[in-house]
Amino acid sequence: MTAEETVERLDTAVYTVPTDAPEADGTLRWTSTTLVLATVRCGPVTGLGYTYAPAAAARIIDDVLAGVVVGGPAFDVPRLNEAMHRAVRNAGLPGVAAQAIAAVDIALWDCKARLLGLPLVQLLGAARDDVPVYGSGGFTTYDSDRQDRQLRGWVEQEGIPRVKIKIGESWGRCEERDRRRVAEARASVGDTTSLYVDANGAYSAKQAVRVAGALADAGVTWFEEPVSSDHLTTLAHIRDQVTMDVTAGEYGYTLPYFEYMLAAGAVDCLQADITRCGGITVWLRAAALAQARGLDISGHCAPHAHAHAAAAVPNLRHLEWFHDHVRIERILFDGVLDPAGGSIDPGSGGEGGLGLALNADRAQRYRVS
Repeated sequence: MTAEETVERLDTAVYTVPTDAPEADGTLRWTSTTLVLATVRCGPVTGLGYTYAPAAAARIIDDVLAGVVVGGPAFDVPRLNEAMHRAVRNAGLPGVAAQAIAAVDIALWDCKARLLGLPLVQLLGAARDDVPVYGSGGFTTYDSDRQDRQLRGWVEQEGIPRVKIKIGESWGRCEERDRRRVAEARASVGDTTSLYVDANGAYSAKQAVRVAGALADAGVTWFEEPVSSDHLTTLAHIRDQVTMDVTAGEYGYTLPYFEYMLAAGAVDCLQADITRCGGITVWLRAAALAQARGLDISGHCAPHAHAHAAAAVPNLRHLEWFHDHVRIERILFDGVLDPAGGSIDPGSGGEGGLGLALNADRAQRYRVS
């Protein structure tokens, strides 16, 4: 292969997979999840990337991004990432356009690594041997038995020593049930497992501080988005008043947003979602911003999209092993990773790129466009 390799095709497909039970967090309910797949073709190689987004992301890829990616230099992924960002100027970057860029960017990195015959982590350069994960789910729609089974499955069957549940049910209107579910979660996982919670911005500021007292009693060490991450000053005030780490960032679609969050002193650990923030190119830059302030980064959801990039940053705390996305990625892709013992090891098998391949037979029943 030569550095003159160019992108020949950019295609999309959309898959919607029903949940295995009704799900909700503090501020949203859902019964299905949509994955938008981007594939780039270069000579004998096809790279794949994806985002969890509305089907509209595929339309943006087809109508706006393909024109600046096809014919571009396959090895110059940052150049193409910048071109995509410029192309959506009038369409509006934050939100669906950033997710569309992310899917293509991931596909371009996957393609480049495959052209070179390398696992992506080797192309990026590893900073660690493995990637710690935490089990994530514990939806507010779960009853006590279902929550207990899920938590025990991660801890006792897979050996994952960190777990997270959702709280803030119904925009914080079920505070007593939140407290009870946290206590039940601690009883399920025992004293040695790290217990995290995610309110998805459901609480008011004073309510979040009040609830934090009960969380501390249960040994919770991670309080994700106690209030909306739109309100960075409020988030910073809460961070100053509670004992557990305050975290946020999953709704960051641009690099400047992460800088604003860090400059506000709003978080103890930065979260960033590689499928939302513009892909691997931008996620690595967000990790560098956090490292410059002495903070860790945690990968939000989409574990197989994050895995190789996560292994390439020295300030990684962990990666979210999110129930919905793990289930979807196991259905749609071959080459998925095993979290046994609490970590994954991207690239260990030597497969090129992300090491994933779409399983067309399993995926077909979920394809919607």
